[in-house]
Amino acid sequence: MIILGIILMVIGFIAAVPILWTIGIILIVIGAILELMGATGRAVGGRRHYY
Repeated sequence: MIILGIILMVIGFIAAVPILWTIGIILIVIGAILELMGATGRAVGGRRHYY
């Protein structure tokens, strides 16, 4: 999810499409939250790791 967010941010920046930039930032934040929750040992949605 973090990688998809980075890809969308790059595409949004190059193509000057602000909605892709915004969606990319949102995906990076959500991915980081899920990664931190998984790293602390807390299972989210039945999964302990998101990779």
